[in-house]
Amino acid sequence: MTRGGQGLARVAVVVRAGAAPLWWLGVFAAGIGLLAPGLTGRRIGVLTGAALFVLATAAVAYSRRKRYAALAASASRAGKHDVLQDRAVTVRNWRRGNRWWLLLAFLAALGSAFAVPAAGGMLLAGCGAGLWLKSAWLGRREQADEALLWARVDWLRGGAAHPAGKRVKAYRSTGIAAGDAAPGGARRKPPALV
Repeated sequence: MTRGGQGLARVAVVVRAGAAPLWWLGVFAAGIGLLAPGLTGRRIGVLTGAALFVLATAAVAYSRRKRYAALAASASRAGKHDVLQDRAVTVRNWRRGNRWWLLLAFLAALGSAFAVPAAGGMLLAGCGAGLWLKSAWLGRREQADEALLWARVDWLRGGAAHPAGKRVKAYRSTGIAAGDAAPGGARRKPPALV
């Protein structure tokens, strides 16, 4: 970075980075949890887990949308000296910063299976599904505004960093073709050869 440029990470990529680990850890925890009969029995555990899955998906997908919208509405244009972080680097940094939280959540989901089989794992998977839905919502907003949203990397450092948290003061925006991630944070597909 030169002349006052800042490192910027895609907001949708940061949101999406936790979706796959939470989903797969939840699926594994629910599957392993089904092996234990638990205190409530498997049937009640699965029904409870299904309700928790739906609630967690909705809660995560709709939480802080007003904050995201306010930051997006006031986003300033990224400068020519700002450095756009690659998608893979953003995902790796998020997962490294949150690996202990992910491990603790997985162990808690496994431990809860002795009381309510599969419920903890389904709750974890619901959080992952909610993050996918939130990143898709951000992607639709980016496409509608024809502007990708970015946050300063130094505001996202640390395990508790959140792209709509108190540490994030403002977003930056770029054109829709900037960076190596598509709107919503997914990998950008290479252009088809004709």
